[in-house]
Amino acid sequence: MSLGRSSPDASDDLVTRGAGMLEVAAERPPVTVITGFLGSGKTTLLNRLLREPALSRAAVIINELGEIALDHLLVATPGENMVLLENGCICCTVRGDLVETLGDLHAKRSDGTLPSFDRVLIETTGIADPVPIVQSVVTDDVLARLYRLDGVVTLVDAVNGGGQLDDHVEAVKQAALADRLLITKSDLAAPDACEALAARLARINPGAETHEVLHGAIAPEALFGAALSDPGARAHEVERWLAAQAYSHAECAHGDGAHDAAHPHDHEIRAYCVFHDKPVTAAGLVTWLNLIAGLRGANLLRVKGLLNVEGRPVAVHAVQTLLHEPVTLEQWPDAERRSRLVFITRNLERAELERTLAALELDAGGSARSGTFDAEAYARFARVAGNFR
Repeated sequence: MSLGRSSPDASDDLVTRGAGMLEVAAERPPVTVITGFLGSGKTTLLNRLLREPALSRAAVIINELGEIALDHLLVATPGENMVLLENGCICCTVRGDLVETLGDLHAKRSDGTLPSFDRVLIETTGIADPVPIVQSVVTDDVLARLYRLDGVVTLVDAVNGGGQLDDHVEAVKQAALADRLLITKSDLAAPDACEALAARLARINPGAETHEVLHGAIAPEALFGAALSDPGARAHEVERWLAAQAYSHAECAHGDGAHDAAHPHDHEIRAYCVFHDKPVTAAGLVTWLNLIAGLRGANLLRVKGLLNVEGRPVAVHAVQTLLHEPVTLEQWPDAERRSRLVFITRNLERAELERTLAALELDAGGSARSGTFDAEAYARFARVAGNFR
């Protein structure tokens, strides 16, 4: 998305094209990224998931086949880096570029070399930043037409997770970017340690659903369906996706700063919910999304919002500089008509974000339709953009 697209036509298109895009999206296999620090139990989780009948048509992408020891017999070798597992799943390793691997999977499915798959699971290395993987799926011109991102699942070891969060900023980022947080090995940790870890994760990422998982045992439906991609989503689905109330509680928990002193990496992370009373213009939404992605994207780990765009409910989602396709809902989930935005940020205070919200009310300007330059409209834009520096 570029600033050049914030014309009246592009703005109108932003809030009307969602349904048409999602008709295509429903046909694209959803991609789930499974991440977590070293020893958190990603392989154990995969082994359990691949025994589930619901995942018998999944494709699994891992880093090196020899490292993960999947407990399934290899029954065919359709390619150098691909195998078919006993349960019918496809497993492939990334020996080059992830974009190439995903493209190869799709090509082999299309020509019949591989059986059809209906879901993709990507297991990252223990110290991986999930953002480049998400970026490959969301922004690559080819892959965006073939796949759709469902969400990020992050595993955190109840025994060692606290120390990993203290010592490795990558572990904190993995937790902050998650749609689902899984606390593993809780049977090996003291109850109070598990409670403290769960509370800490809730402060880092209050909107993520959190589950305690023993030996990888969890129902697939608890992990998947994290993305809000259905314009006809029901009220409870929208509420579950946005989780605005959880962010309000997290902000209170951060208030005294006591936890930050004990956990230095956590000090950089803030989570909060912001309301915007006035209706948002379509052009303003395009402008605001472009500004936050281009100027503050690296500090915005997650952004979710349900906005009143000229009377219509529009769901938006961004991961750092990656802007997902906005979804225009068929109806409001409740009586609330204020725009609601939830943020997980790094070294970015709430007040800085609140100053940028004026961009949401920018209009396209009557002169834009006639093709003439509107100095006043440009001056308004420049004033708003200044809030991002």
